[in-house]
Amino acid sequence: MASGWGITGNKGRCYDFWMDFSECMSRCREPKDCSLLREDYFECLHHSKEYQRRNRIYKEEQRQLRTASQKNKEGGDGGGGHH
Repeated sequence: MASGWGITGNKGRCYDFWMDFSECMSRCREPKDCSLLREDYFECLHHSKEYQRRNRIYKEEQRQLRTASQKNKEGGDGGGGHH
């Protein structure tokens, strides 16, 4: 993956992230100095943060749908609960 060649023979989608990270590692004193670039590179490869965010959004949408459905059921049970 770090070779620079993508699946189509052109530059890989994460190659620029790899180059930034690699350059940082070659000139830094401590590997932790490059942790953000490493994180960017791994996110490009695996999309784990993106998937986590999508899952949180999906779960929240489902929660809101369940809440709305419950409110509709409660509101349609005779309607005599108003003061």
